[in-house]
Amino acid sequence: MVTRRFALLLALGLPAPILLPQPWLALGAVFGFALLLALLDAAAAGPLTGIRLDRAGERTVWLGGSATVTLAVANAGGRTVRLRLRDSWVPSAGAGPLYHRLTLTPGAAKTVATVLTPTRHGDRPAVRVTLRSSGPLGLAYRQRRQAFNDKSTPPWTLRVLPRFPSRRILPEKLARLRVVDGSAVTRGRGHGTEFDNLREYVIGDDVRSIDWRASARAHDVVVRTWRPERDRRVFCVLDTGRTSAVRIGDAPRLDACIDAALLLSVLATRADDRVDLLALDSAVRARVEGGGHRSKLGRLINGMASLHPELAETDFTLLGQEMLRRDRKRALLVIFTALDTAPMIAGLLPILPKLATRHKVIVAGVRDPIVTRLAELPADAGATDVHQAAAAHRVLAERDRVRDVLAHSGATVVDADAGDFAARVADVYLLLKASGRL
Repeated sequence: MVTRRFALLLALGLPAPILLPQPWLALGAVFGFALLLALLDAAAAGPLTGIRLDRAGERTVWLGGSATVTLAVANAGGRTVRLRLRDSWVPSAGAGPLYHRLTLTPGAAKTVATVLTPTRHGDRPAVRVTLRSSGPLGLAYRQRRQAFNDKSTPPWTLRVLPRFPSRRILPEKLARLRVVDGSAVTRGRGHGTEFDNLREYVIGDDVRSIDWRASARAHDVVVRTWRPERDRRVFCVLDTGRTSAVRIGDAPRLDACIDAALLLSVLATRADDRVDLLALDSAVRARVEGGGHRSKLGRLINGMASLHPELAETDFTLLGQEMLRRDRKRALLVIFTALDTAPMIAGLLPILPKLATRHKVIVAGVRDPIVTRLAELPADAGATDVHQAAAAHRVLAERDRVRDVLAHSGATVVDADAGDFAARVADVYLLLKASGRL
């Protein structure tokens, strides 16, 4: 194949023969000479069969960050190869630069780097490495078929973890969790606590916590201390149905739910509770359960990374079947969904009383701040503003009714804007943990 340099050569050489007595013969001679040079250049181009490719670099990155993946290019052939290389990724991987120029002598190897700045979470695979070997004159090149490039491309997939903006408030929530643990120990025995250890009596301790048998053995006054129960079960349910695709700010509602679920999962694992994950709409999209505590946090994050909104109605009967399939041990069931009237009445409300009798249920929904802002009528409001405010008030009123019905059915409802949503869910968990109601 010829390059743009060949076209430029023809553009410069063809006008001159027009001035000669026999221009057509001269034009043919110029074209033939240029074509001969291109054929010789293509023959001098190094073969692509001796090129070996290998990848290395980062496998995971948080959404909003950047990762670097390197591509090692080695020439195992016996001739020098002048390469133009295109490293293609899916568009949402944000790869750059795509093109690289290399000159490889026999046995030489070079490395090129591609910086990935993904725009979506999930798996972002490499598509294809296209190789083009140019001649020394740059007039022609060799390029194999797409099947050859697909076969020689080393596979690589970058796992993009979901955005975790509530990570900035994690130290504050962990500090409150430590306060909860400490207050439960000094308060004494109560609901949701278990025996911790024995220590010497100090002034101010509750005399009812004195262990007289241990005091007799130790020849000193010894008291029992208590701590919040460990190994409680926290079950995060993510609704990935059509309502999760609604844009809240500049991201889908599902992203805000994932952020809150991540914060809750980190807190629960630090409190030595067990966290399971279920994502569903018309089918179960992700399930993470069993295993250790903190060692499973990576599996939870990876399970959430592959989730995307589906344009389907959520079938909450799958949630009922999932909870009935499990043992009867009480758990904290946190359902991240939309507090819309139709999905709640037709989907969640029929099974909510059965779930609430066996488990502690939290229904968490993200509120759109735009609706709240539209409900505020400006001083210089026109007819359009009045109609928008009336529609926004109707939406908020229906949301309040749904919240009341869910609370009447035995659920604790969290309804907050996207900026405060994760913190509100974490606060409810800490409150339940402190009061021993898990």
